[in-house]
Amino acid sequence: MSNLITIKSVAEIHQMLQLESPKHPLISIMYMKDLTTDPMLDNVRFATELYMISLKDGVTGALHYGRNSYDFKDGTMVFSKPNQVLASENKTIADDAKGWFLIFHPDLIRKSELGKTIDSYNFFDYEVHEALHLSVDEQQTVTDIIEKIKKEYQQNIDKHSQKLIISNIELLLDYCNRYYDRQFYVRTNLNQDLVSDFEQMLKEYFTSEKLSQLGVPTVKYCGEQLQMSPKYLSDLLKKETGKSAKDHIYSFVINSAKNKLLGTTETISEIAYDLGFEYPQHFSKLFKRQTGLSPAQYRKMN
Repeated sequence: MSNLITIKSVAEIHQMLQLESPKHPLISIMYMKDLTTDPMLDNVRFATELYMISLKDGVTGALHYGRNSYDFKDGTMVFSKPNQVLASENKTIADDAKGWFLIFHPDLIRKSELGKTIDSYNFFDYEVHEALHLSVDEQQTVTDIIEKIKKEYQQNIDKHSQKLIISNIELLLDYCNRYYDRQFYVRTNLNQDLVSDFEQMLKEYFTSEKLSQLGVPTVKYCGEQLQMSPKYLSDLLKKETGKSAKDHIYSFVINSAKNKLLGTTETISEIAYDLGFEYPQHFSKLFKRQTGLSPAQYRKMN
């Protein structure tokens, strides 16, 4: 893979892709059919300081993002946020390609409500193989919103322009949230298998030496073991079980703690260290938050 190219502005992307200057300094919509097929842009890694949302339709080739590579089918949406690294490989674009890219700088939304809430759209942290797959009707819905955004920033800018542009971006993201919920639902059989794999992994972890050696497993660690991004794993579990990945991990911690409190004579500090806590008070706080009792109170009551 070649050297990394860092892109800081919308204008730089236009220049790199040999497009005319953007109509707006902080946002642009580009259509697949207008992008260069210059092979020099294949096998190039990009890191941008921008948000990017794309719909693939009419493009073949692999996309690299994070640790994974994925050959996309038409109707796939991918989301990236500032400082994530992307690369395309063996790209070809059909003359009638209908896909698009929406890119915008964080400054566009910085003072808005969306600027405060955009991190709640977890799909910006999903891995490439966790992309969103849309039906034809869903593709049309998101593309209609894209057209509204483009129309808004191409016309004469007035005091309402920024608010309307941001409102439509938020509308687009809310629809994508809905479609991800649908995707989790229709994949429920596969997801249940993944939930079982996750629970089995935790069982093995909490009965192995890893617990005392490595400490309480993080969501990031669990995601890596299951080849998922932490946010996707947590969202999947939330949809399937009503509990996040962190909730599941804490449940295993508390159950292990209860067994030790009732089945051994170890001190609370010793139990905390056995469970991977560096500081016993952190264990005690977690136990009380989860059960309503301190470890000592639980031991006495039982």
